[in-house]
Amino acid sequence: MVLDKLANANRYTCMHPLFPQAFQFLQEADLLHLPLGQQAIVGKDLFAIISEGTGIPEKDARLEVHRKYIDIQYVILGTDHMGWKDLALCDAPNDPYNEDRDAAFFPDKTSNWFDVPAGSFIIFYPDDAHAAMITEKNVRKVVLKIAVQ
Repeated sequence: MVLDKLANANRYTCMHPLFPQAFQFLQEADLLHLPLGQQAIVGKDLFAIISEGTGIPEKDARLEVHRKYIDIQYVILGTDHMGWKDLALCDAPNDPYNEDRDAAFFPDKTSNWFDVPAGSFIIFYPDDAHAAMITEKNVRKVVLKIAVQ
């Protein structure tokens, strides 16, 4: 897991062959005015999901993991409250991995919470169990999905 400001994105472009294009999208796209939903960047290997709305209370948070994609979650407006736990420390999933949605969900709770303010991003790898949109305030964000290679 990585948490930082978009201004420091150049520190992370070497971590994956598609990260330079991912961060370029975040820096150059008009994120405030892109329509909600999925935006293709590099086919199925790199795409963006734009969302806006309120999330859920912390007590209702569910940890999830992905196998096929790395997430770069960038907050455009508001503050997203997110949780994290090392997948190796999680119990068995209560909602097993589903390839179509590329997700498994876990009954675990975490005490590792982060406020991710506008202008900041967080990177979740396949071994990072995470919960996002744990806020009852409005948040506009983009989740970049980067194929694991």
